[in-house]
Amino acid sequence: MRILITGATGMIGSEIVRLLHERDIGVNFLTTAKDKIQKSEKYSGFFWNPSTGEIDLESLQGIGTIVHLAGSSIFKPWTQKNKEEIIRSRVESAELLFQTLKSNDHKVGQIVSASGISVYPSSYTKLYFEDEKDTAATFLGKLVREWEAAADKFTDLGLRVATIRTGLVLSEKGGALEQMKRPVSYGVGAALGNGKQWQSWIHQEDLARIYLYVIRHGLEGAYNAVAPDPVTNAELMQAIAREEGKKIRLPNVPAFAMKLVMGEMANVALESQLVASRKIQHAGFSFKFVNLVKTLKDLRLREEKEI
Repeated sequence: MRILITGATGMIGSEIVRLLHERDIGVNFLTTAKDKIQKSEKYSGFFWNPSTGEIDLESLQGIGTIVHLAGSSIFKPWTQKNKEEIIRSRVESAELLFQTLKSNDHKVGQIVSASGISVYPSSYTKLYFEDEKDTAATFLGKLVREWEAAADKFTDLGLRVATIRTGLVLSEKGGALEQMKRPVSYGVGAALGNGKQWQSWIHQEDLARIYLYVIRHGLEGAYNAVAPDPVTNAELMQAIAREEGKKIRLPNVPAFAMKLVMGEMANVALESQLVASRKIQHAGFSFKFVNLVKTLKDLRLREEKEI
């Protein structure tokens, strides 16, 4: 059986594809860009357009599992229009997949959807597990609730459904780590807000490995995708500085200043989520990257190797 991936060319998707290919598992991917479509035995692209309801049904040939990662970036101004687009891009694309499976013969038995730990309310003291009933009364909390509801709907079709609640992804390919490293490299790095907010992080490879583990073992339900060793924002910035051969000399960036510049989106960096990885570990998954210092060193070596 092959695996169909939406968002396969993104930071997380490309890592999942890399691991699947290492295991000789074929991948189909859906893309809205026709110029990105390619065809090979191991990696074949197909066109879709969730806004218009278009999807190439050939993409379902031989598919046993769908990995749904596609969604508009949250890192753009949170105008009302953009917030609606961020939610719609996830829900609308899931709905197109749902209606396509509902209306056509297929052999898909499982869907694994991206999600986020931002569903949990901000707290400096509470450790969050997947069975937490309270959810964040924020835009990102609303986003995750609707995202997961769209994924859970596939149970109506008899599919096994898993949602991967992802923490701060550390990658040499860009993303949050690149944004944090840039000011540090110029000697102007600093902790954000009071620096005490918890950052539940994960190495990109471990995140991709969790997806593969969930697929291989047919796991269902929500799983926190975070390393077992969360750190505070201040600790994270200090670790990044040490890896870059720099020192954090400046005072923390005040929360009010961040909100003045970034508006509501500043909450992405200021909110605190202390999140447990116990459930996926009890399911038998073993993390490769647990220590933050070793993780940052590994990512630096990967970046240097690519250069």
